[in-house]
Amino acid sequence: MTEAATTASLLATAREALELYHEVHTDDDGALSFQHAGVPCALQAMQLAEGLAVLSLTCVVGWDLPDDPQRAELLAERAGDGMFGTLGLVRTEKGSDITLRYTFPAEGLAAPALGTVLMLVVSTASQLRSDLVEESEGG
Repeated sequence: MTEAATTASLLATAREALELYHEVHTDDDGALSFQHAGVPCALQAMQLAEGLAVLSLTCVVGWDLPDDPQRAELLAERAGDGMFGTLGLVRTEKGSDITLRYTFPAEGLAAPALGTVLMLVVSTASQLRSDLVEESEGG
């Protein structure tokens, strides 16, 4: 199977899995996008090597957040707690953006199993949003 066919098949299975829980859109670049509890997420497929196709999920936990030492401390604490994803903090001109990224080998996973993995990641992202963003904003 070609790389394009492999990644297309992987995204088709991922779409099937996600549509059990969310409305899913296919972006111009082929990535899948959806929202989970107010957290925008994007899912891409790529083949890193022959026989190693992965899905890469990025969830934007918060964006344009003002610098806040309490949030930074919470982010550092939570970074070591998670099994499903890596937290990132990017400083921009408008503030800080927090992302949760998770890349994993997914070829051969059936839609129900893949859906379970994806929901573990996005539920972590929505919990992080609640803990890191909404509480410090007072809502």
